[in-house]
Amino acid sequence: MDSAVVLAMARAQGFRCHALSVRYGQRHTSELEAAARVARELGAVEHKVVDVDLRSIGGSALTADIDVPTSEEAAADPIPVTYVPARNTIMLSVALGWAEVLGAADIFCGVNAVDYSGYPDCRPEFIEAFERLANLATRAGVEGAGIRIHAPLQHMGKDAIVSEGLRLGVDFSHTVSCYQADPDGRACRVCDACRLRAAGFERAGAVDSTRYV
Repeated sequence: MDSAVVLAMARAQGFRCHALSVRYGQRHTSELEAAARVARELGAVEHKVVDVDLRSIGGSALTADIDVPTSEEAAADPIPVTYVPARNTIMLSVALGWAEVLGAADIFCGVNAVDYSGYPDCRPEFIEAFERLANLATRAGVEGAGIRIHAPLQHMGKDAIVSEGLRLGVDFSHTVSCYQADPDGRACRVCDACRLRAAGFERAGAVDSTRYV
């Protein structure tokens, strides 16, 4: 949901977008099919899927044999078990490497620090720190070209994200947010991601186009 809106926003600003997804061992792989579909619909130049095996280290309900908690259970833990250790650091690092190959100076990501599950790698401090790292660790940074990390949804509530996506023509029925979506991409209704998504549609006064089991 968030990544689709970020792609639409970047396209509206005139960027030629190369979309990246990571197959990291997540149990909800239907999101990768949804990402390819959304990338086509929103005019990405290409969509690449990179494999990184985070299931081999586990530590999360999304990558190990741990039950995905209901939204009520997740709310009781400031950092719920659906947090995947270092996931956003790893995914942004892969994006950074591809950006260097492409000669791109701008990386967009869909992290959000308002209506989110409390993940530490969604906070503004993390994005700011990663941008500093990107400019220390790359040829582009050393040569002065500079890398910019854009997180345009960072301070938006889910209702604002829904409204912006609808304004930009995002078909949310083609997106997958659920932590345990079925092979057809249908959502469970009870996980934290489903709760946050549904609340966003409700607060925005928009029809929830999510496909549920």
